[in-house]
Amino acid sequence: MSQVNVHEAKTHLSKLLTRVAAGEEIVISKAGKPIARLVPFRNSAMQRTPGLDAGLLSVPEDFDGPLPGEILDAFEA
Repeated sequence: MSQVNVHEAKTHLSKLLTRVAAGEEIVISKAGKPIARLVPFRNSAMQRTPGLDAGLLSVPEDFDGPLPGEILDAFEA
């Protein structure tokens, strides 16, 4: 992982982006303190498979039934 200061990053941004695209990570520092990190963009979207969690959740028959009186009273208080 390379470290460059803000001035160098502004001056050589295109070159830094080429290095990052090749897989390198670059830290940008200001006054010697790291403030940002340039990393390659990776599409993290996973392929979704419908039904993968089938059977892991069950919805009770009275799911949409009326709430018990003590819970209704708590909302109306």
